[in-house]
Amino acid sequence: MVGFRYLIVCCATLSFLAAAEHKGDVRFGGLPLPGATITATRDGKQFVTLSDQQGNYAFTELADGIWNVTVEMLCFDPVHREVNISPGTSQTEWELKMLPIAVIQASAIPVTAPPPAPSNTAPVPVRAGNNRKKTTVAAASTSGQGGFQRTGVNASASTPADGGTPPPSPASEAFATQSSEALSQRATDGFLINGSANNGAASAFSLSQAFGNNRRAGRSLYTGGLGFIFNNAALDARAYSLTGQDTPKPAYNRLQGTASFGGPLKIPHVLRNGPQIFAGYQWIHNRNASTQSGLVPTLAERSAVTSPQARALFDYYPLPNFDAGTRYNYQTALLGTLNQDSLQTRANKALGNKNQIAGTFAFQGTSLESVNLFGFVDHTASLGINTGVNWIHRFGRVGFATLGYQFSHLGSTTTPYFAGVKNVSGAAGIAGNDQSSANWGPPTLVFANGISTLSDAQASATRNQTSAISLDMRWNHSPHSFSFGGDFRRLQLNSIAQQNARGTFTFTSSGLAGFLAGVPDTVAIAFGNADKYFRSNSWDAFLNDDWRISPGLTLNAGVRWEYSSPITERYGRLVNLIAGPNFSTATPVTGGSLVNPDRGGLQPRVGFAWRPLAASSMIVRGGYGVYYNTSVYQTIATQMAQQPPLSRSFSVQNNPGNPFTLANAFYITPPLIANTFGIDQNFRVGYAQNWQLSIQRDLPGALVATATYLGIKGTREVQQFLPNTFPAGAANPCPACPSGFTYMTSNGNSTRHSGQLQIRRRLHNGFTASVDYTFSKSIDDAALGGRGQGAAVIAQNWLDLSGERGLSSFDQRHLISFQTQYTTGMGIGGGTLLS
Repeated sequence: MVGFRYLIVCCATLSFLAAAEHKGDVRFGGLPLPGATITATRDGKQFVTLSDQQGNYAFTELADGIWNVTVEMLCFDPVHREVNISPGTSQTEWELKMLPIAVIQASAIPVTAPPPAPSNTAPVPVRAGNNRKKTTVAAASTSGQGGFQRTGVNASASTPADGGTPPPSPASEAFATQSSEALSQRATDGFLINGSANNGAASAFSLSQAFGNNRRAGRSLYTGGLGFIFNNAALDARAYSLTGQDTPKPAYNRLQGTASFGGPLKIPHVLRNGPQIFAGYQWIHNRNASTQSGLVPTLAERSAVTSPQARALFDYYPLPNFDAGTRYNYQTALLGTLNQDSLQTRANKALGNKNQIAGTFAFQGTSLESVNLFGFVDHTASLGINTGVNWIHRFGRVGFATLGYQFSHLGSTTTPYFAGVKNVSGAAGIAGNDQSSANWGPPTLVFANGISTLSDAQASATRNQTSAISLDMRWNHSPHSFSFGGDFRRLQLNSIAQQNARGTFTFTSSGLAGFLAGVPDTVAIAFGNADKYFRSNSWDAFLNDDWRISPGLTLNAGVRWEYSSPITERYGRLVNLIAGPNFSTATPVTGGSLVNPDRGGLQPRVGFAWRPLAASSMIVRGGYGVYYNTSVYQTIATQMAQQPPLSRSFSVQNNPGNPFTLANAFYITPPLIANTFGIDQNFRVGYAQNWQLSIQRDLPGALVATATYLGIKGTREVQQFLPNTFPAGAANPCPACPSGFTYMTSNGNSTRHSGQLQIRRRLHNGFTASVDYTFSKSIDDAALGGRGQGAAVIAQNWLDLSGERGLSSFDQRHLISFQTQYTTGMGIGGGTLLS
């Protein structure tokens, strides 16, 4: 919005090159005063404008000479002044004073005219600002913060000889009486249509008395709020049952509260003009209910178990509570708790006319208890802190710079249900996995025939923090608005956690029968090297130009460069697999990042907005941009940190040459290559090319129609495959070649094309609605969001990765959505929320 405002002011300047320019600054108590009405009068001509959110305004078409300028706003004493308009003059400052409460309540809204031009042109002494120094008005300068302007308003009025405020005439009183209702309604409609309030700017009579500066009583500069939201099981409908079973609705409740306070910080006799402060606090105390369904072993299946380890783990499966179906035979209601406290504070202070400092501090503490299908209750506690400070400096009237520092810290601890309580694996006769008290619990059981996976959370403790410094500069030169800057971030990810400490047994071809006999098809485990200290740096720089080519055409073009270094471990404890030709060899190596950096993150972007017909509401918008995925390295480093020789990690398939059972699976001799993960050393960061074109046009009845086409092309996306693996019964051309590990490359691609048609009714008289129809098609051969429900997507044939290309799992050909809203909002009579 700031850049858009600059463009409008610049274009207006070009249209009135023969006229002088007058700009000023309206304040109250030293603070910017938005929505004030500024009127300039001379020789029967009158021009009117409003102050913007920074208290600034601008006249761009005033002829040279003496003008009578009036600044007024409801509930404030009007200020009249003679201003000498000439090129090169400085900005005029105005300080308004609030009227006494008795005057505000007893007086009607006056319709006044500014004083006539005096017979002389001498400067007028005034008192400006809080310093109360006697200064001389030297008229306006070139501020880039001018407000929108009303032009060409001719008016004349008789005024007292002394130049003071004239009394209202009968005609003006009648005008005020007859038009006040219409203007008040116009202000109300403006608020409802635009969805935001600019106090005093919607009409001469400001907004409804319930909002902003037009409140009926109270002169306090402080604001505050208090709110509560409460609901419970008695007020909510029962959760939908996927199985059709009549599962009782558990008793639960949710309580949310919020409180806020803001205003100037003042300490009597110590701090008279302190910073503006704000504090907001929210708390949540919820008991959340959900209904979960699953497939569990039946009594008949339990009676067929022959393995003592399987019999012990069977005890953690609940019995079916309804007849077996194709997918489910068990359903239960689960209750979890969420307690959260959040605080946000901010403060800002102007230091003279050119500098401002602002700071923020926020924290959030969360305590979460989650329950799974087996009744295991895991507890997670976290505490996050985010704080920062910004220094803003203005360079004359054409630009400003913002220098900022940001710091964030997040600590989180997860305690599984059995931690320190019961050694489930040891009691079941399963050894070889990590049986320290923090990781007590059952191993993970995965079944291919639909039986619910037995699992519990992994114990973990993380301490992550980020420090960042940024520079953002804006410079305006008609008709351009330039922005440029950059950032640097230092990322630390510290964790104490195991990837798969209790191990995983998978039953694929054998299914439940293999479990009953205690013979899994595959086994996997990864523990050791629990403490990890990841480090990474990131840089970015950008340059952008918002160019107002003509009143009907705006072009926005720029370029951004981003680089995030591959993550390293503080003590060099990362392991990668260096693959030989055709994966004939795979050699573990340790050290730093083990992935070559990719510094080519150049991202051009361009967009335009065009109104082809000046008298039409039709607007054409389009754009193209390149966006890099610089956050890909974190998951890569996590997998490389949990591998031999630094930890015990392997994934092995059961075979006659090296058989194993539930009892001894974790003791088997690992394969030649026990590592479970490798990545291409020349891994490149993926990027997406986005292009879009839309046409928007107003329709009768406050309707807006928009047609949009969006295309996305993904390049260098993540692909994962299993080298040297072949279908059952197929010949293995290289029996001695390493296998049993996942390898990651960046050779994937994707495309998505979509067309959307939207019909929207603007918010008017409390009612808004929209309907959207989208036709789309998505194709990929890579791991995109949604595939595998967040798990790794492994190629079916590692020798033909291009054969993976097909419809994306999230592909959706047709989508229709409709939403509507009605709000009582503001009453037509203007009395909402006043009683």
